[in-house]
Amino acid sequence: MTTEFPVTNSTLSAKELSEFIQRKYNLSEGTECKLFRAGMNHVYIVTDMKEKYVFRVYTFDWRTKTEIAEELRLLIHLKENKTPVSFPIADNLNEYIQEFNAPEGKRFGVLFSFAEGTKSAKFTAETSFFIGQALAKIHKSAENFPLNRIVYNNKVLLFDSLERTRKFFKKETDEIKFLERTANFLHTKFNEIEKEQIRYGAVHLDVWFDNMHFNEENKVTLFDFDFCGNGWLCLDISYFLFQLFSTNLDENDYQIKAESFLKGYEIITPITKEERRILPFVCLGIMTYYISIQCDRYDNWTNIFLNEDHLKRFVGTLKRWIVYNEIEIE
Repeated sequence: MTTEFPVTNSTLSAKELSEFIQRKYNLSEGTECKLFRAGMNHVYIVTDMKEKYVFRVYTFDWRTKTEIAEELRLLIHLKENKTPVSFPIADNLNEYIQEFNAPEGKRFGVLFSFAEGTKSAKFTAETSFFIGQALAKIHKSAENFPLNRIVYNNKVLLFDSLERTRKFFKKETDEIKFLERTANFLHTKFNEIEKEQIRYGAVHLDVWFDNMHFNEENKVTLFDFDFCGNGWLCLDISYFLFQLFSTNLDENDYQIKAESFLKGYEIITPITKEERRILPFVCLGIMTYYISIQCDRYDNWTNIFLNEDHLKRFVGTLKRWIVYNEIEIE
């Protein structure tokens, strides 16, 4: 008797998805669906005549249906407030979340609008200015908008993350010890923050060039809110600055683009004095969290570079940021 062997992560057929999406969303018979990327989630590009969409299939056991519904609720709210985001599209029964019985278990899928333009890791200070404006518009609508999702606090960003990373690498390396010292340092710093001076709400938590498109007119559209949750809005600001720092090795170039980004942001809404003070610190918490997610979801990334050398490079970038910002970690 033949039985199916268990799987952890299957890939849904683009051909079958094309027919499914065509029926569910009343698209034309010429609709095409192609796999774009298989990673944390699987992303498909859907084309119907001249219209393009993105269909995301969430990895099994990554997000609950409630968590996805909350992500979509935030995006619908942002769209209604005319912020520059990719938004979910309802099917012919006015449903947003599709369900698939994959070999590993139930998977969920959502159709999103296609963000106009293209992505690039290299952009001008002018574009950086417009990215700042786009993020500020999102934050104005996301402030005090609670989500029934993760809360990005000390425990989540620092200590739970450290345990996941320790479990994956299994060795007490210098890099693991550095992350532990950094977590303890940040825990103290975060507890000293004047919370009433920090804006709070729904955060994106993954604002970098891979999750935004911009066109020749510098129209910026943000997408992929898969990591959205509750936290300080300045988490997004600091995270983008860190990503900008990582992709602009010339510190003068970084400084020009960072200042332009912050200027664009503050044309829309101000950054408080306390938020500015903690910008150099909070991204270190986010990056501690993200290396742990890479470790925890290794089966999804299947990243052969996720090893001790990768951790050394990762920590090396953190140390460069720490030196640049003159942070002293004991």
